[in-house]
Amino acid sequence: MNNAILLRGSLDSLPELSHEAHGKKFFHFFLRVPRLSGAVDTLPVIAEQAVMEKAELGGGAVTVRGQIRSRNARTDGVRHLMVFVYAEEILVEDGEPINEVTVEGILCREPTYRTTPLGREICDAMLAVPRNFRRADYLPCILWGSTAYAVAACHTRDRLRISGRLQSRSYTKLTDAGPQEKITYELSAMTAEILEKT
Repeated sequence: MNNAILLRGSLDSLPELSHEAHGKKFFHFFLRVPRLSGAVDTLPVIAEQAVMEKAELGGGAVTVRGQIRSRNARTDGVRHLMVFVYAEEILVEDGEPINEVTVEGILCREPTYRTTPLGREICDAMLAVPRNFRRADYLPCILWGSTAYAVAACHTRDRLRISGRLQSRSYTKLTDAGPQEKITYELSAMTAEILEKT
């Protein structure tokens, strides 16, 4: 499996109809997953109606197994990348919070390496993760420390396996209408393995 995510958290919103495709209905909701630090990631989840009906969502913790997906969307005439969790299974079960991701794919742009004012190493990378029917999901990844340094030496078309967590991050974007608060979703890497260099 080159794209797997396992989450356990609590519902932040009740499921609502997202869209219909190929005669099937899909629903979306947000899942709140606390980190050890106390911060909380609020993550978008989309699931087919049949998966939702089996889950019988109510109270208690919710476990989601599936994949991280992406698609290009247009909002107010501006294109942007939407990243979300595609749920293949949803269970209502108690337990500790979980946020575990493993993806394998190809770097589709050159990594961007930088250091913070305090000297912490950071590398931003975009991974193209293959899917059926010659499609791919484009997943933004952020790497830290020695992992950032290693991936910064990679190039477009190198193949990587990255494990970590899916996180939500808010930022302020300056627009003609003034500053706007935005939320982005990215894979925060714990480990990165370089599988193939071109």
